[in-house]
Amino acid sequence: MKTGIFLLNLGSPDEPTTPAVRRYLRQFLSDARVIDIPALPRQLLLNLFILPFRSPKSAHAYKKVWTTEGSPLVSYTKKLAEKVQIHLNQIQPDEYKVIFGMRYGNPSIQKVLNEFYSEGIRKVILVPLYPQYAAASTGSSIAEVYRVAGTFWDPFELSVAPAFYNQPFYLESFARRGESVLSKQKADHILFSFHGVPERQLTKSEGCKPGFCEFTTTCCSTISDLNANCYRAQCFDSARNIAKLLNLKPETWSVSFQSRLGRTKWIEPYTDVVLTELAGNGIKNLVVFSPSFVADCLETLEEIGIRAVEDFKKAGGESLTLVPSLNEGEDWARGLAEWIQTLN
Repeated sequence: MKTGIFLLNLGSPDEPTTPAVRRYLRQFLSDARVIDIPALPRQLLLNLFILPFRSPKSAHAYKKVWTTEGSPLVSYTKKLAEKVQIHLNQIQPDEYKVIFGMRYGNPSIQKVLNEFYSEGIRKVILVPLYPQYAAASTGSSIAEVYRVAGTFWDPFELSVAPAFYNQPFYLESFARRGESVLSKQKADHILFSFHGVPERQLTKSEGCKPGFCEFTTTCCSTISDLNANCYRAQCFDSARNIAKLLNLKPETWSVSFQSRLGRTKWIEPYTDVVLTELAGNGIKNLVVFSPSFVADCLETLEEIGIRAVEDFKKAGGESLTLVPSLNEGEDWARGLAEWIQTLN
């Protein structure tokens, strides 16, 4: 009997319009693991402040990166699933069925599980496409897949792939893309910009042991039993390993966190602040990796590739070059397929 491989990414609106973005943001930001405050304040915040103002603004941003194939995130994930299927067929013919889906938006988790179920596939490996574990992404995705899977009469045999932030196939794939950029582009500094999360979400999670997390570079300088499941520590570990593969000197690279929302304290340093500081310190040519995203999306193409470029130049920089994400790259798809095969 075939094993189902569920490649799950975060999601995207169906089209770059205000109504579509509003629907997507409503589903996304109603998640109690994303905005982790009580339900009533969350809904008031969402309906009175976030949706009325953020929906048209985000729709405008999505229009800048939308392609003839639609959402970059969805189209890249679709192509990745097709390539992973090909590679798995080469490893073990007819043993796997690969389907991709999104935590928010389409293709939905329900649709993917329905397809597995209709084909008689009961053994499913969930592969969250988030390299570093965070409750707001991986945790939410796992919880929702379990919830939907529990609605079927005959339950699935469901297993979950672990975070792959330190896996060679992921690190080497990003390093290769960095090598390609750095061989053509002068770089005075390299910045690894990861998606941010509120500090309180890390302290609520078991990833940070009580009394250990100080939200400093020092407490994330190594991975140990005390912080092995900490999102911030995993981000720093990914950056260190990619930097090592690229033979970067310690003083030539740094880590920051992007995409913060609202007034609450998020993990630091903030990417927008770091960009201004780097330009002020004489850095003219900057290369940026976004290793928390395995597919280019709004946060890479628009937030870094457009807005960060403009902000860096306004602050005195000359060039900011975004390293492309892994997308549907052959090396990444092959490595992912080989890793998945070891999980079965």
